[in-house]
Amino acid sequence: MRVRIVIPALVLLVLAALPLITQALDQRYLLLVTTRIVIWSIAAVSLNMILGYGGLVSFGHAAFFGIGGYTVGILAANGIQSGWVQWPAALLASIVWAALVGALSLRTRGVYFIMITLAFAQLVYYLSSGLAAYGGDDGLNISRSRFPGVIDLRDKAHFYWLCFALLCGTLWFSSRLAVSRFGHVLRGAKSNDLRMAALGFPVFRYRLTAFVISGAFGGLSGILLANEGAYVSPAMMSWVKSGDLIVIVVLGGIGTLFGPLWGTLAFFTLEEFLKPLLDLVHKGWGEYWQIVFGPMLVLVALYAKGGIDSLLGRPND
Repeated sequence: MRVRIVIPALVLLVLAALPLITQALDQRYLLLVTTRIVIWSIAAVSLNMILGYGGLVSFGHAAFFGIGGYTVGILAANGIQSGWVQWPAALLASIVWAALVGALSLRTRGVYFIMITLAFAQLVYYLSSGLAAYGGDDGLNISRSRFPGVIDLRDKAHFYWLCFALLCGTLWFSSRLAVSRFGHVLRGAKSNDLRMAALGFPVFRYRLTAFVISGAFGGLSGILLANEGAYVSPAMMSWVKSGDLIVIVVLGGIGTLFGPLWGTLAFFTLEEFLKPLLDLVHKGWGEYWQIVFGPMLVLVALYAKGGIDSLLGRPND
């Protein structure tokens, strides 16, 4: 069996069994960290759908974190605890916002597209900061969504398995999207949108559809992130988070299926190791772990241009 098949399968197998492993080793903190990795992987895969396949560099993707999370939080604050209501409402809000932002921003190209997506994200950020009734800058504590008789999200292992199942579903959807007619048109438009338009494909509609799909999965990751910490705040959708997502996708491998997962694993693993390591050198230095991470990212960009995924060999090897 090829390396590109074996390694992802082994990683997914370990992730599936992680609650059992952490319970046997009595390492509950590891389960918390991995839950966040799985959630961020969903967000990274959603960004990869437009960045990797469509060449659309969105610098406001973290806004979907906040829209999904705040929809859940606001409904919970108003006494609506049912996940059957919260989750569809949050997904719908993310889809509507993605359609609005996409319809306007996709009429531009290059740096203008980047700046418009950033501007819209900052708009949502400052709107959430002004919601005094829901905590404002301090954020809002919430209770986890309820699915009576189906799953108890208060159980950390059950919640993790739900996140993992949704990650697998997201990866499957991304894999089918990449090889579909829709995906081929999206990739073709990334290479030469004028040629695709000349061939009769409505490039704008394809890109807008991809943007909406990406926003929906981004909103899903926001729902999970809000439930994971039982807390929502404007910090969820800051431009720094959007930058982190772009770094993760680039680090793992742009336009690859498992690249977002490799990038998320590397990003959070390095964060967990570099912080205490730098604190050992000098107390307080752990806060600046990205100073060390930055040069490592440059080395990956220089010597592994396909990201971590390229280290597994070419897809046809």
